[in-house]
Amino acid sequence: MNKHTFEPKIISVLREGYSLPSLGKDLLAGLIVGIVALPLSIAIAIASGAKPEQGLITAFVAGLLISLLSGSRVQIGGPTGAFIIIVFGISQKYGYDGLAAATVMAGILLVIMGFMRMGDVIKYIPYPVTVGFTSGIALVIFTTQIPDFFGVHLISTPAHFAAKWITYGQNYTNTSPYALILGLLTILIIRLWPRFDKRLPGTLIAILVTTGLVIWLKLPVETIASRFGEVPNRFPAPHLPHITIDMIIQLASPAITIALLAGIESLLSAVVADGMLGTKHRSNMELVAQGVANIVSPIFSGIPATGAIARTATNIKNGGRTPFAGIVHAFVILMLFLFCGKWAGLIPMPCLAGILIVVAYNMSEWRHFKRLLRSPQSDVLVLLLTFGLTVLVDLTVAIEVGVVLAALLFMHRMAESTHIDIIHDNDQNGRPHEYAGVPEGVEIFEINGPFFFGAVDKFREALLSFKKLPKILILRMSAVPAVDASAVSSMERLIKEAKRDGTHIIIAGVSHKVFKTFHKSGLVERIGLENILSDVSLALAHAIVILENDETAGRKS
Repeated sequence: MNKHTFEPKIISVLREGYSLPSLGKDLLAGLIVGIVALPLSIAIAIASGAKPEQGLITAFVAGLLISLLSGSRVQIGGPTGAFIIIVFGISQKYGYDGLAAATVMAGILLVIMGFMRMGDVIKYIPYPVTVGFTSGIALVIFTTQIPDFFGVHLISTPAHFAAKWITYGQNYTNTSPYALILGLLTILIIRLWPRFDKRLPGTLIAILVTTGLVIWLKLPVETIASRFGEVPNRFPAPHLPHITIDMIIQLASPAITIALLAGIESLLSAVVADGMLGTKHRSNMELVAQGVANIVSPIFSGIPATGAIARTATNIKNGGRTPFAGIVHAFVILMLFLFCGKWAGLIPMPCLAGILIVVAYNMSEWRHFKRLLRSPQSDVLVLLLTFGLTVLVDLTVAIEVGVVLAALLFMHRMAESTHIDIIHDNDQNGRPHEYAGVPEGVEIFEINGPFFFGAVDKFREALLSFKKLPKILILRMSAVPAVDASAVSSMERLIKEAKRDGTHIIIAGVSHKVFKTFHKSGLVERIGLENILSDVSLALAHAIVILENDETAGRKS
C-alpha cells in the first residue's frame, strides 16, 4: 500500500521544496484562473437557481479547500455546469435548506468513498454513460438559457424539456433584438478573443464589452441587479444548515447523484491534468478533498462544487504547477467578491446566457458522441438511453439506469466470453491433441473465462450433455481467472450429484486466487485436497490410479 495515498499533494510539494520561481508562475496562473472563474461562478449559480453571490462564495470556500486537500497538483475546484440540472431541481423542490442538506450528505459520502478507496472504482463507470449524461446536461443547459439569450420574458417556464420548447415557440415574437445582439456578441467574443490574446479570458472581455454597451447606450435589457437586486459584497457568517431526518430520507437519491457527479468530474479533471503534465494524482485523496469541500460549502451558503476541467486546464496552460495556484485563484475570487461584487449587478443577463451556451457547447462532447454512435450496439443503447433520460426524465434516473444497464450488458459480454466444453480425444479436424488417449470412464471438462453467475447456466447446460456422469470427471480450470459465489454453489451441487452417482471429481489447473475462494467456501474440504492438482497431466495420472484401485477393489469383492 502506498503510504502517501491519503496525503494532499500540497504536502508533497512542500516536502520536495517550493521555490520563488514556482511561486511567481503560480501567482500568475492563479490570477488568470480567478478572473476566468468569476463570471462562470456567477452564471452557473444563477442557472442553478441560486443567487449570484453563492457561486462566488462556493468558488472561494470549495476552491480553497480542494486546492489545500486535493490529490492532484493543479486541480481547480468550484461550481460547475454538471451540477446545474440537479441543483436547480433540488432548489425548486426543497428550497436552499434541502440543497444544503443534500450537499452535506454528498460530501460525507465522498469522504467515505475516498477512505474506502473507491477512487479506483469510479473510473470504471462506462464511457458511454459519462458521455451520455454529460451531453444531456449540455442540451438542458442550452435549453434553459434560451429565454435570457433572446430576452423573452416568461410568466412561468415548464419543467419538462419538450414543454419548454413549445413555450419558447409560442413566445418567440417577444424576442428582444437588444438581448439577442448582446448574446450573439458574447459568444463571438469568447470564440474569437483567444486569437488575439490567450492570457486574458474571453469571458471577461465579453462581460466588460456587453456591460459597457448596456450602460453607455442605456439598452433595455435585464441585468443581474434588475432580477436579483444588488449583489452583496459581504462574506456571510458560518451557520449550520437545517437538516431533518425527513430531509435525509427524501434527499438520499439526489445526494448520491451529487456525490457521483463530483467524484466523476473531479477524477476526470485530474486525469486530464495528468495527461497534460505527465503527473499522477491520488484518486482517493481527491475524493476526500471533494467531500470536505462539499461539507463546508453549505456552512457559508455555498452550493455543490467539484474539480472543473476547463479551469484546471487553464491553470496548467498559464503555468500553474502546484496547489498554490488554486489557493491564489480562490483568494482572487474573494477579493473580487469583496471589492467589486456590487459591480456584478450591472452584468446583462443575455451575456451570462451567452457564456453558459458556450459552456454547454464545450460540455456537449458532440464529437465523442458522434464517434460513439459507431460503437457496438450495446454501447450505443447505453449512450442514447442515458442521454435521453437525462434530457427527458431526470439526471439521477439517467445515471442509475445507465450504470445498471452498462453493468448488465458487460456481464452478458463476459458470460459470452466464457466457454465450457467437453474435451474429446481428437480435435475438430480429427487430429489427436494433448489429451489423446484419455482412459475409458474419464471425461475432461474445460472451463475458459471468468466462472461467475452469468456463466453458471452454461455450466449446467454442459453438464446435461452427460446422460450419466462418468466414473471420473476432470474439471480443467487453468483458464479461469476468478469465480464467484454462484459458481461455487454450482460446483457444490455438482459434487453432491457426483457422490450420489459414484463419480469422482478432480479439479486441475486452479489458480491461487480461485483456490483461495474454494478454500474459504469450504469447497476444498468437500472435494478433498488430494483431488485438486496443478495440471491435467497430474489429474490424468491420479485418475488412472483411482481406476486401478477401483478395479482391484472390484476383483477382491
